[in-house]
Formats: sequence, C-alpha cells, structure tokens
Amino acid sequence: MKILSPAISRLARLRHWNIDQWKNDPFAAQREVLQDLVTHAQNTEFGRKYQFNEIFNIRTFKQTVPIQEYDDIKPYIQRLMDGEQNLLWNTPVTWFAKSSGTTSDKSKFIPVTEESLEDCHYQAAKDVLTMYYNYNPDSDLLTGKGLVIGGSHQVSHLNDDTHYGDLSAVLLQNAPFWGQWLRTPELSIALLDEWETKIENLAQSTIIENVTSISGVPTWTLVLIKRILEITGKSTLTEVWPNLELYIHGGVSFTPYREQFKKLIGKDIRYLEMYNASEGFFAAQDSPDEDGMLLFLQHGIFYEFMPVEEYGKADPVTIGLKDVEIGKNYALVISTNGGLWRYLIGDTIQFTSLYPFRIKVSGRIKHFMNAFGEEVIVDNTDKAIAIACEKTGAIVNDYTAAPVYFSDNSNGAHEWLIEFDKAPQNIHQFAYELDCALKTFNSDYEAKRHKDIALRMPQIHALQKGVFCAWLKSKGKLGGQHKVPRLSNDRKYIDEIMGFVF
Repeated sequence: MKILSPAISRLARLRHWNIDQWKNDPFAAQREVLQDLVTHAQNTEFGRKYQFNEIFNIRTFKQTVPIQEYDDIKPYIQRLMDGEQNLLWNTPVTWFAKSSGTTSDKSKFIPVTEESLEDCHYQAAKDVLTMYYNYNPDSDLLTGKGLVIGGSHQVSHLNDDTHYGDLSAVLLQNAPFWGQWLRTPELSIALLDEWETKIENLAQSTIIENVTSISGVPTWTLVLIKRILEITGKSTLTEVWPNLELYIHGGVSFTPYREQFKKLIGKDIRYLEMYNASEGFFAAQDSPDEDGMLLFLQHGIFYEFMPVEEYGKADPVTIGLKDVEIGKNYALVISTNGGLWRYLIGDTIQFTSLYPFRIKVSGRIKHFMNAFGEEVIVDNTDKAIAIACEKTGAIVNDYTAAPVYFSDNSNGAHEWLIEFDKAPQNIHQFAYELDCALKTFNSDYEAKRHKDIALRMPQIHALQKGVFCAWLKSKGKLGGQHKVPRLSNDRKYIDEIMGFVF
C-alpha cells in the first residue's frame, strides 16, 4: 500500500482541475445541474404535474414548483416503497435511506437513486480525497485503513427488489469492492445493529490495524476512543495508532470537542469537516486555513437559500448564490438527482465566504431558542460552551437547553442540562462565562439580558456521565446519526430528560 500511495496522491491532485471548473464558474454549474435534473424528470408523475417540459430557467422553476417538506412528498415515497416507479425520478428507486432526524420521533425514508449514489455521494467522497491530497501531497493516508464509525448498518427488505437502512448502510452495501480494502472494521462488525456491542467489537478488532484516519460523529467517536484506551492501557491514541493523521467529522459542531480530541489523541493531526446527509453530500472542508466547507455545486444538487424569517410563510422567498450574504442564516432548499424537488431539509446554514462559496451548518429550523426574541442558534451555544470550558477548565460531553418562561414571580431564563466529562470547580462561574460568551456572539441575547429585564442568568444542571446515552437508548436512538437535540424553543426534550433523570 505504501507503494500505491504516491501514485494515488498524484492522481487525486490531477483531478483537482475538475473541482476548479465548477468552483470558478458556480452559476453556470448550478444552471447546468438544474437543467439536467428537470430533463431527467420531465416524464415522471411529478414532472408532468408541474410541467417540467416547459421549464427552461430558474425563475420559472421556482414559480411553478412549491416548496416541499417531508409530509408533502411522503405519499410519493410510500408509493415508491410499494413498488411503483417513475414518480419523482426516471430511473428505478430500489434503495431508501432511513433518517430518524431530531425534530420528530417518526422515521423518514429518503429515496436513493443510482445517480445520487454515483454522481453525488461517491463523487463527493472522491473530491474530498482530492482536496485533501491537494493540501497534503506527502500524506500517507492510504498506506493504512480508515476507521468508519457509522450508525446501524442493518439493511431491511421491503420486498425482493426494495431495501432500506441508514445512509451508512446504503453506502456500504452499494460501494465498489475495492472500498473494503481501505476501511475497517470488517463487514460483519459494521453490520452489527446493537450499539454497545458494536462499540466493544469495534474497539477490540481495530486496535490491531494500522489506522490512519477516523470518520464519525464526535460524540460516538469519543466513546470509542475512551474504550480503546481502557482496553490497551495506553494514555493516548497515538500510542495505539502512531500513523493516525486525519479525523473526519460531521453531524454536529466540532467546536466543543476539539480540546478533548487533542488531549486523547496526543499529537497534532488534521481535521476535516464534511456535510453529508441522507438527502445528499453537500459540502466539505477544502482548505485547512479556511473557516467553512466548500459547497459542492456540480454533484446533482441544485440549491436555494431561504432566509429563516421566511419559514412558515404561505409563499416563502428563496434566493440563489448571487444574492447570499456572509453570516446570515438560511434554511437549505434542495432539488436532487434522488428525486427531491425544492425540498426543505430542515438544516440552517451560514456562508463563511463567497467566491468560492463556503458554508457552515448553524443549526436546525426547529432547533433554536427564541422565546423572548433572543434568536439563539446552535452555532452560538456551541461556541459559548467551548469558551466557558476554556475559561473554567471544564470538558463537556453533551448538552441541551430550553426556555424557562415568565411566571408571576420571575422573568424568563434559559435552562441547561449539561453532561460534563470534567465538571468545573464552580458551576456558577461556568454559567457566568457561558452567559458572557453568548452576549458576545448574539446581540439579541445581549439585549434581552440587559439588567435581567427579559432574561435572567442561565440555569445549569450538571448531569451524571452517561445520562444522555441512557436517554437515547430508552428511545431506541443510541449510536450512529442519533444526536441529543441541542436547543428547543419549547420544553419537550428538557422536561423529558429531567423526568428520565429525576
């Protein structure tokens, strides 16, 4: 494998011209994508309903096709799962990515076509490798194996021809055979469904491998790292895998976890953020020196951006790349080669740069706190948690927060449930630092906190280690893509967790 690495490195860097093409001419790339999507689907049931054969520009497309949420397309998806075809896309749909999300207990089934696999997910993965080698031409990444910490890889069968599983299962089952040479664990372990057994088997089987990269959600990756260190008796992961050079993360902000990873790994490695969801592979970090991920513009996805204040309106406005602004919150609207049309996926993003267009995930449409006009989003709280940890020496595993509403005796507040890996010596000092940091990142919050007129100091409850895992397990959502909901504008989650604990 050491012999192959330089050749693969050269090949990856040669492919970079392809990325430069759509990066340097983003508007043409997006127009081309939309025209290709509409052409493919014009004779489908959806395409005939919205007269795709008469759509020749972006303006007409937006005027003709309404914004779709999952409940809007659910009847189509159910029919696809029952075996009907040519409804949303013109090639057979035999795979569905099951997504439970964090805003609903109900599962969503996202259609996965051959085109969305090849031209979106797999092509984007190749581009990630290309961009990595472009900045690290002497990398030994491919001399070892990539440890992939996915969710449940169990594949379920609706019938002989139709299957579903979480995204990692779908990608694994459809990946080319040579992909198995580059990853670990072996398929029998990757297919394990029970998360606690899976973590144990992952740890036991991979400590003997030459692991050069790790991919996974930070929370579950930390669980695995700690178990590996327990088994081996080592102090740092570098002692187990001396050639480890890269951690690929996504799903939640890495900001609150960075210091934990640095300490547990024991040396400086490279970090790379990706934005890969059931609906598509949207972006990845192209430069270690830039804040944000490069938006993938020629991978079978046409993007629109809805200012968050438009959400909920009868006819919400969306804008294109030409009109976006840095730092503003947008809900992501996509049309894809998986048969999704003007689909509101629920994530909010912010642009960190223009030309090229880089983004970061700022939260979820329904995951924020705005009970008092404070408009606090996950990006704010992740950064504030990191600063409070730095100031107090604390380490946070996970958290959730929700409003405490006005009563006869007091004004409002934010109530936090925080699971510490290392608790601060003074919880009140932690609350003070968290509050100060939030004021720095959010002027609306700062205004509402002025003289405690609308908001009092944050109320923080320190939870015992393992509480969030136990709560997720009780809901059948332990491991993989399942995450603790960071913020909520009502008290559903926080009351449920407090009832579970107390």
